[in-house]
Amino acid sequence: MGWGRALRVAVVLVGIGAGAAAGQAPQRPLAMVAELDGIIHPVSAEYLNGVVDQADTSGADVVVFVLRTPGGLLESTRAIVSRMITSRAPVVVFVGPSGARAASAGFIITLAADVAVMAPGTHIGAAHPVSGTGQQMDETMSSKVASDTAAYARSLAEARGRNVELAALAVTESRAFTDREALEAKPPLVDFVAQDLDDALRKLDGRTVRRFDGRTTTVRTANADVRRVEMTRRQQFLSAIAHPQVAYILLTLGILGLTVELWNPGAIAPGVAGGLSLLLAFFAFQIVPVNTAGLLLIFFGLALLVLELKMPSFGVLGVGGTISLVIGSIMMTREVPGVRVGLGVILPAALGLAAIVLVLGRLAFKAQRLRPETGVEAMLGEVGRARTPVTADAPGQVDVHGEIWRAVSRLPLPPGAPVRVVEVNGLTLVVEPVNGSLAEGAHAWKA
Repeated sequence: MGWGRALRVAVVLVGIGAGAAAGQAPQRPLAMVAELDGIIHPVSAEYLNGVVDQADTSGADVVVFVLRTPGGLLESTRAIVSRMITSRAPVVVFVGPSGARAASAGFIITLAADVAVMAPGTHIGAAHPVSGTGQQMDETMSSKVASDTAAYARSLAEARGRNVELAALAVTESRAFTDREALEAKPPLVDFVAQDLDDALRKLDGRTVRRFDGRTTTVRTANADVRRVEMTRRQQFLSAIAHPQVAYILLTLGILGLTVELWNPGAIAPGVAGGLSLLLAFFAFQIVPVNTAGLLLIFFGLALLVLELKMPSFGVLGVGGTISLVIGSIMMTREVPGVRVGLGVILPAALGLAAIVLVLGRLAFKAQRLRPETGVEAMLGEVGRARTPVTADAPGQVDVHGEIWRAVSRLPLPPGAPVRVVEVNGLTLVVEPVNGSLAEGAHAWKA
């Protein structure tokens, strides 16, 4: 009897537990999404790698990079790819929305993804490497770098089962591929085409993904909880100033501010603003590769503009300085993959800077040549008239600048003699006779 009762209680408890389990909703898959629209550089790598870190700690089922980039730095690209390979969750790269591109470094990141997806009307490729320092590479060095990068692309494509030949051509011949070309290649460069992120997650659900180490996993993204991770404010600020056009404008403003401060010492505000702009520009140039020769041409152009103010060259130095500014500006960031400072920014900035330096410089030199209007310096050279006899031993009085001054003179001066101030000793003026006035004054004194 006791055993039967115990059995009934156990059945009831099991039923209650089963009902509670049935009533509990299943946990939704988690998709961590990061969106990058810009150049691949150390700040971009920090952002994307940080998202993968968060996905690992939060147990996300999939990581999605929504990518739009003209390219960037190979070292930063390698850092991103290395973290993608070690990610606990599969990493999906979605090139979108329509009209976007993943060129150069973006192409390498797309190849490295566990799942590569493109939106209609997008393209990838054009991954030929350039010098990371902005310097022009010789043919041998260029060939070596291209060969190394092509091997890197081939290894990623082979590990992911993608088209190895096209991956190499994108590097060695700067080939680019539309979404249709990438999908229809044999084997394809991407896994599928999706209209948007939601469509990509729907098509991704249930797909078996082969990871870089050979393991396979089935991705679950149906009704996924999409958690978007934005850049931190610090990363947004650093990424903004790392753009070549912003860096160039900061450099121009910094030079202009310091120029104004040099022409007008004590203004403070232009010097502070110029120094801050230059510091930010130099920080940006540590992130974005610049051409050192271009930077030197910019400073050489400024030196020529300053010399134009001091040496009569009939405009030759000024024109040469302006041309040097423009050429240096064009060269400075020409090696940034996919991103250049356009002439629409360079010409107004360079011509405006040259004009401001010349105008401010001429005004400053003109002001230096003007006679002082106040103070002791203003009295020197002033002409007046003696009111009383003036000698070296017996000071007299003179009318100068509409005022009566105590004065002495090395030569005796009679009353009414024109005098000129040559020195100021406290409240006593040292005067001399104006040319010819001594003889005339002596004649008048005798009369």
